[in-house]
Amino acid sequence: MEQTRYQRGFDKLSEIDGEAGHNVINNLASICPDLAKFIIEFPFGDIYSREDLDLKSREIATVSALTAMGNCAPQLAVHIHGALNIGCSPKEVTEVILQMAVYAGFPAAINGMLVAKQVFEERGIITP
Repeated sequence: MEQTRYQRGFDKLSEIDGEAGHNVINNLASICPDLAKFIIEFPFGDIYSREDLDLKSREIATVSALTAMGNCAPQLAVHIHGALNIGCSPKEVTEVILQMAVYAGFPAAINGMLVAKQVFEERGIITP
């Protein structure tokens, strides 16, 4: 039996973001259940579930975009956790954030790096 869009998305959210993703969905569900449902179905059920790009590449792209936007610290933290959960190394995370200094500017890269530092500290990851 084929999974529903919602179930496929929920499974992918769980695989990538685990508890952090569930917390986001639960917080949104208490104020706007439709937004929580849309997040599960579209990004995770439709996009992250596609086979032409692996999860590591998708998370690197997401960390890059959120860093470049410069105003998404909570979402960036969730996706840095997600990147680490699916096999990105801390060095890969910091390198992609550093790369954003070229394209999004130093303020965006600094903000992104501070979010990464916070995530690494929460996870007990020691970086140079």
